[in-house]
Amino acid sequence: MQATPPSANAPHFSLPTDLSVLATRQIRQVRAFTGSIPPGSLILLSSFAIQVGLALSKSLFDSLGAVGTVFLCKAFGAVFLLLLYRPTLQRQTPRTWVLLGLFGSAMAIGNLAFYAAIDRIPLGIASTLEFIGPLSVAVLGSRRWLDLLWVLLAAIGVLLLAPWGGGSLDWLGVALALTAALCWASYILLSVPVGQAFVGGSGLAIGLGIASLLLLPAGVAVGGSALLKPIVLGVGLAIAVLNTVLPYSLEFAAMKRVPPRIFGILVSIEPAIAALVGFLFLGEQLNPQTLLAIVCVTAAAIGATWFGRQNPHA
Repeated sequence: MQATPPSANAPHFSLPTDLSVLATRQIRQVRAFTGSIPPGSLILLSSFAIQVGLALSKSLFDSLGAVGTVFLCKAFGAVFLLLLYRPTLQRQTPRTWVLLGLFGSAMAIGNLAFYAAIDRIPLGIASTLEFIGPLSVAVLGSRRWLDLLWVLLAAIGVLLLAPWGGGSLDWLGVALALTAALCWASYILLSVPVGQAFVGGSGLAIGLGIASLLLLPAGVAVGGSALLKPIVLGVGLAIAVLNTVLPYSLEFAAMKRVPPRIFGILVSIEPAIAALVGFLFLGEQLNPQTLLAIVCVTAAAIGATWFGRQNPHA
């Protein structure tokens, strides 16, 4: 039997299109709301949302483990970005696919390492160690003596955090956080050619989609049937909103209203925000030595941003 062709007047529904329109509409509403908020506050709210999302993700570790949790959250984030940007995959060169593969791999490994790290060490410590990645990129290749000060400050912070002498801090957690730092640095370096090859956030959307596919086998194997529980899906969606939707919207609004240098300085406060969120939401206590380490790394990041080579108009 042949299928009857649809009538020209029959209503047509496309779920991806409808969801894309809905996502775009929500983004516009958020941007309209943020128009009256000072840009500095938007950046701090973005960092706070990211860290709250990470703190919330720890509630899924018992059900999904770190692997299942990072897969679920990144998959939701990838779906959101793919629906929002709807990138085209046609006419891509082999070089572009290799670039996207490396970009997605950096995101997959980095997120997996970081989620595994916060399962072993406090959120504030993990975020501080991870921030070594962008800090390294900021001073990479510099020949100025002043930049050695920021490297020295960051090194002091790492040494203060390291569990020397059989301390209570987990060595594997430290190693995982530093692995996440290396991946974050790779992500930053790869984002430049990806941004040049794709319009808007299309490259990011595809990269996150690739990262989710790479995490899929291990995520399903570890998470199992728990991935289908409504409460787990709800929490995963909330984390994706906090880690993807809100930061994207808030930072997009802020970047149009503040110089890049100020933006970088405010983002550099993220380790301190992570320590605060860990204390408020997870009850993680930090001793004076750990707090001093966070101050050292944060000061190094701010210094590298403030005194770095800037565009005269920045």
